[in-house]
Amino acid sequence: MLTLLPLAQAAPSGGLFGNPLLLLGLLFLVMWFTMIRPQTKQAKAHRELVEGLSKGDRIVTVGGIHGTIRQVDEKTILVEVDGGTKLRIDKGKVGYTLSSTEPA
Repeated sequence: MLTLLPLAQAAPSGGLFGNPLLLLGLLFLVMWFTMIRPQTKQAKAHRELVEGLSKGDRIVTVGGIHGTIRQVDEKTILVEVDGGTKLRIDKGKVGYTLSSTEPA
């Protein structure tokens, strides 16, 4: 009976999550699928939106300004808003484009 005592003490305990590296890996996977992956997909979609901007597109900026693109430069766009007023803004500040069926 005394010879089995060291074997019982050496047996792994804690089940599946007893290994701290396995638990850390599982935690990283959960964080990847809930935080990092959606953020990278959203950044890619915004980058494609900015690259696809062209003259005549109706846009809304992140500040909520609605307008129509009149000129596209490398880093900026010229947007015409109400009454012929024109604003030059950074391309990265475009929130989204409006479809042609929505009112400006």
